[in-house]
Amino acid sequence: MQKFGFIGLGIMGSAMAANLVRAGFEVAVWNRSPGKAVELVALGAKRLETPQAVVESCQVTFAMLADPAAAEAVCFGKYGVLDAVGHGKGYVDMSTVDAATSRKIAAAITAKGGRFLEAPVSGSRKPAEEGTLVILTAGDRSLYDEALPGLERMGKKVLFLGEVGNGANMKLVVNMVMGGMMAAFCEGLALGTKQGLTTADILDVLDAGAMANPMFRLKGGAVTRGDFSVAFPLKHMQKDLRLAIALGDQAGQPLFTTAAANEAFKRAKALGFGEEDFSAVLKAIT
Repeated sequence: MQKFGFIGLGIMGSAMAANLVRAGFEVAVWNRSPGKAVELVALGAKRLETPQAVVESCQVTFAMLADPAAAEAVCFGKYGVLDAVGHGKGYVDMSTVDAATSRKIAAAITAKGGRFLEAPVSGSRKPAEEGTLVILTAGDRSLYDEALPGLERMGKKVLFLGEVGNGANMKLVVNMVMGGMMAAFCEGLALGTKQGLTTADILDVLDAGAMANPMFRLKGGAVTRGDFSVAFPLKHMQKDLRLAIALGDQAGQPLFTTAAANEAFKRAKALGFGEEDFSAVLKAIT
């Protein structure tokens, strides 16, 4: 059975690493806050003291970090990933970052003789727990093949999209669409209820037609109950919208609705809802 490393044990990473442990893989883990490793250690994972130690302990290491700054800090920082990479070791970064950050990390890893695969995911807490994420990989094909048994335990669909940067760009496209959908959804709920319509009726009509989708079904029921328990933090959605807008600037592509959605999420974050689920954008709209 393969041995994997896993760096980053937040909402997503802890669930993903747990799926690897339950599948019978030997898993070494690290997180900036050691307490987040307690449950994984109880499952059978081994907690190590630094990212460097994790990479040294195995041939393939996964990482799931919050943003580009965190991804760079873990790679380039003291006792970081780069201090241990070499001799064909593989590093699979599953964080949502911009393509430039992904390429920067890839170049540093390969310059030291390592292999790099970006693998951002589409999905939130529940798919991470269930192992039904959609995983968007790009980079070293040999590392993709070696990591695939682990990736298949974390996701229901694993795509290989070619060169580094394609996975990052695909994830930003997916999340900008999702963020725009959520903003429009919340505006519709707000307008409808202010005109005397019930949330239940609005959700029923949406679910009966061409706009029916799992996100509206799941989030609609939750927001009706006032439940904004975090599955995907609002602050991370706003970060992804910001990165998508920057990508649009680079490509000369207007992103009118994405820019408007970003302003709604920025407002919600400024009001203190950044740590809540991204559906809490409703609070900035109503």
